[in-house]
Amino acid sequence: MTIDEVIRRIEEVGIIPVVRAASVEEATRAVEAICAGGIPVVEITMTVPNAVSVIREVAKQHAATTLIGAGTVTTAEQAESCIRAGAEFLVSPGLSAHVLSAARAAGKLAIPGALTPTELMNAHEHGARLVKIFPCGNVGGPKYLRSLKAPFPKAELIPTGGVNAANAAEFIAAGAFALGVGADLVDAVALREGNLEKISAAAQELVQAVISARAALREKKPIPVSR
Repeated sequence: MTIDEVIRRIEEVGIIPVVRAASVEEATRAVEAICAGGIPVVEITMTVPNAVSVIREVAKQHAATTLIGAGTVTTAEQAESCIRAGAEFLVSPGLSAHVLSAARAAGKLAIPGALTPTELMNAHEHGARLVKIFPCGNVGGPKYLRSLKAPFPKAELIPTGGVNAANAAEFIAAGAFALGVGADLVDAVALREGNLEKISAAAQELVQAVISARAALREKKPIPVSR
C-alpha cells in the first residue's frame, strides 16, 4: 500500500488498537479478536516477545483484510525489520529521525510520538504527516488535545494513552484524526484467560462510539461527556 492509502485507511477506521501481549500465541489471538470485533487495523508493539515474527505471521494470515503496523519502533534497524516482515506503518513513542528516514526510504508511513507543542513542531519539520500524542490521558485527555489543536488546526493527531469507549466521543470532538487504544481494548487478563469474546465486544463498542461521535459532529449535535 502507498502512504496515502494507509493514511486514508486509518482515517476511515478511526482506531489503531495497540497489541501488547506476553507471547506470540497471545498476540495472534488478540489480533483475531480485534478483527472479529470489526477493527481491521492492528499495531503490534516491539515489546511483544518475537514481535517481528508475530508481525510476519499476522501479515501472512490477515494482510488481505487488515492493516498491520508495528509499534514502539525506536531504531532504524527495528523499522527495517518490521517493514520486511509486512508492517505497513510504524508508530514510535517519540521522535526518531532515523525511523522516519528508514520508513521514507521504504515508502512506508511512520507515525512519531509527541506531547508538547515543541515536539509536535519538530515532528512536522521532519516530515511527519500523522503524529501520535502520548501519553495524552495523563496530561488532560480530550481537553489537552483540543488545546494542542488550537495553534495547530491542520495537524492530524492520534491521541494514545487513556483512550477508551467512554471518552472516544470527546477525543473525536476535540479533533482526533484517529484513536490509539491499548489496554482498555486488549484486556491482558481476558487475553491470558482466552476470553476473546470480551476483547471482540470491546472492539465493537469502540467502533460504535467512533461512528456515533463522527455522526454527531457532522450533524453538529452535542457530544456526551464521560463521567
